[in-house]
Amino acid sequence: MSDHAAERTEIDASPAQCFAVATDFESYTEWASDIKEVEVVAFDDSGKGGDVAFRVAAMGRSTRYTLRYSYGSNPLRMSWRLIEGDVMERIDGEYEFVAIDEGNRCEVRYYVSVDMLVPLPGFVKRRAEAKILHTAMEDLKARVESAAP
Repeated sequence: MSDHAAERTEIDASPAQCFAVATDFESYTEWASDIKEVEVVAFDDSGKGGDVAFRVAAMGRSTRYTLRYSYGSNPLRMSWRLIEGDVMERIDGEYEFVAIDEGNRCEVRYYVSVDMLVPLPGFVKRRAEAKILHTAMEDLKARVESAAP
C-alpha cells in the first residue's frame, strides 16, 4: 500500500526562481539536510537533470536511489519516478510552482507517493514523512528566499 503526502506553501520569490533552485540538483547537498550525495546521471533534451542519483542519510540509515525527472509542457512543473532504489519499491511525485501576487510570490505544491520494500511501523512512517516534507518545503523555501533579490 502506498503512502501519500501533499503540501502547499508560499515563497517570497518568483515561480521561476523556485523552479531554478528545485532543478539545480547539484546544489541539493548545500540545503537539503538529509541529502549527502547527488549525481546527475543523464540530462534531458533541454539540458535539465533527467536521471538523478541520490544518497540520503536519515534515521540512522543511508539509502541510495535514482529518480527520472520529467518536465512536460508546463515550464514550472516537474515530476519524478523511481527507476532504481535499495529500500523503496516505488516513489513518484511532483512540484508545481504557481504565480501569486502578480508573479512576485509563488505557491509551491508538492506531492509524493512512496511504496517501501519492507513495511514500516506507523510511527516510523510518520517521522519519515515529516522529514521528507520538511526538506521538500521548508528547506526549499529557506534556500530560495535566501537567494531571492
